[in-house]
Amino acid sequence: MRRQPAVLIATALATLACATGATAQPGPAHALSATARIAAAAPACKSGYYKNVSSHCVKRPTMAATVPAGATAKCRDATYSFSEHASGTCSHHGGVARWIHHP
Repeated sequence: MRRQPAVLIATALATLACATGATAQPGPAHALSATARIAAAAPACKSGYYKNVSSHCVKRPTMAATVPAGATAKCRDATYSFSEHASGTCSHHGGVARWIHHP
């Protein structure tokens, strides 16, 4: 007999909760980490911005002829990053070429 996907997911979540010592709470939110619940509850960022690990909306890396206000690093692909944290800065842009303001 083949199980339905919802049953498989519920079984996997219950197994995970038992393995980690988590207690089940009503609704599907118990399957998310506290960080994921905060990020999911926070409003979406406007166009041209992304939500970082601190759930702040940060400007996406951009090309510019001169250093834009608020830039923290210049990436190897010549874009400028506005990261609030050093970890992951320019990770999709070839890495950091030079720091402007090291976070």
